[in-house]
Amino acid sequence: MPRLAGVDIPGNKHIWVSLTYIQGIGRTTSKKVLAEAGIDEHIKADSLSEDEISRIAGIIDRQYMIEGQLRRAESQNIQRLTSIGCYRGLRHRRGLPVRGQRTRTNARTRKGRKKTVKGKKRVGKT
Repeated sequence: MPRLAGVDIPGNKHIWVSLTYIQGIGRTTSKKVLAEAGIDEHIKADSLSEDEISRIAGIIDRQYMIEGQLRRAESQNIQRLTSIGCYRGLRHRRGLPVRGQRTRTNARTRKGRKKTVKGKKRVGKT
């Protein structure tokens, strides 16, 4: 199991898939990194040499924000939005969808479990 950027990447998978286990690196980015390093993307991660691993690590460190640094930047951006009191910041603070989705129905992932209101009755057809 090779270790890149503080993450143990699975050795039994292709290297382009294994790189996606690092937060901040997706499919496209992993393929770009491997092309720049001159490594075939269909090689298993276990069969990489130390030189190839160090080339990949160097490219990732130089050009991409990953793992802890990325998490810190995201949380600082959200903190900035909430502190200036903009609409997106208020939505983050209330735990509601931020990007304009409807909340009358759906939005259960952000809102949590349904809370029933006592004493509220449906008005039916008469």
